[in-house]
Amino acid sequence: MTDKNLSHHGIDESAGAGYPNETMKLLLERGSCRYFEKKKIPPELLDLVLEAGIHAPSGGNLQPFSIIKIEDEKSKKILTEWCGDQQFMTNAPVNLIFCIDWYRIKRWAELETAPFTATSSFRHFWISFQDTIIAAQNICTAADAMGLGSVYVGTVLECFREIRQLLELPDGVFPVVLLSLGYPRIKPPIKKKLRLNMIVHSEKYRIPRDTELQAAFEEKYPGWKRDITPERIETIKSVCRTVHGDAFAEKCIAKIMEQGYINVVQNYFGLHYRADELPQRNDDFLKIMEEFGFKWFREYIA
Repeated sequence: MTDKNLSHHGIDESAGAGYPNETMKLLLERGSCRYFEKKKIPPELLDLVLEAGIHAPSGGNLQPFSIIKIEDEKSKKILTEWCGDQQFMTNAPVNLIFCIDWYRIKRWAELETAPFTATSSFRHFWISFQDTIIAAQNICTAADAMGLGSVYVGTVLECFREIRQLLELPDGVFPVVLLSLGYPRIKPPIKKKLRLNMIVHSEKYRIPRDTELQAAFEEKYPGWKRDITPERIETIKSVCRTVHGDAFAEKCIAKIMEQGYINVVQNYFGLHYRADELPQRNDDFLKIMEEFGFKWFREYIA
C-alpha cells in the first residue's frame, strides 16, 4: 500500500489510522462479509443505500439498469441453491440482483415515438453493463458506510433462465450480479491486494520482469499452499491435458511434485476455476442473451 501519512499534502488525518478521511478508510479497509446477524435492515436505511445506487454515474444519464430486491425467505433459499449453495445468501436479510434493463427505455421510446435499437447494439451493451456494475458498487460502498456488510455473488450466470422465470423478467432485462446485504456478525477480513506498481501503468502498459511478477503474487498470497492428494493430482492432470496437451500436463505435475504442494495459481485454474470447464457453454450464453431479447453480438439488419 502507498504511504498513508498524507499530512504533508494538507489533508486532515483526524479520521484516524493515517487516512485522510473516513471514506478512504472505508474503501481501503473493506472486506466481503459472509456472516450476517439475524437482523433486518430498517426500510428507511435500505432506501437510503439504494438511493446511492440510483445516483451512480450513467452513460448519457439513461440509467439502463434495474435492481430486484429479494427479502422473501423462500426466494432466498431458491437463489442460494441455484448460485452454488452459498448459505450466506439465505442468512442475509436482503439480496439485490442488478440487471441490465433496456425494457423500460424501449417502452419509453415507443410511447414517445422515438427510434430504438439498443438491444441490438454492442455499444449499448458495453455501456449498460458498466452502468449496472457502477450502480452496484455505489450501493456496496454506501452499505459499508452505513454499518452494513456486503458480498458480491457472480454465480447468477449459472442460472440465467431460472432467475428470469423466478423474477418474471421481460425481454430486454438481463441479470448481471447479486449483492447480499446485512449486519456483519464478525468483522470481514481484509484481503491483501497487488501493489500499485503491478496494477497502475503510467502512459503505456509496462510488462514486468518474470521475477518481479512472481514476487508480487508471492507477496499477495504469502505462504499459500494446498496439500497434494491423489484426487487433486488426477484432476489437475486431466485439466492440463484437456487444455494444453499431455506434455504440459506432465510438466505441471512434475512442478507440483518438485515444490511439494499445489500453489495458488495451480489451485485457481486447475481445481477451483477449472480451465477446462469455464470456457464451456460460451455458445449457450450467447443463445441465452438472444432468448432475453438481445442481439448484441449479431449483425444488425434494419
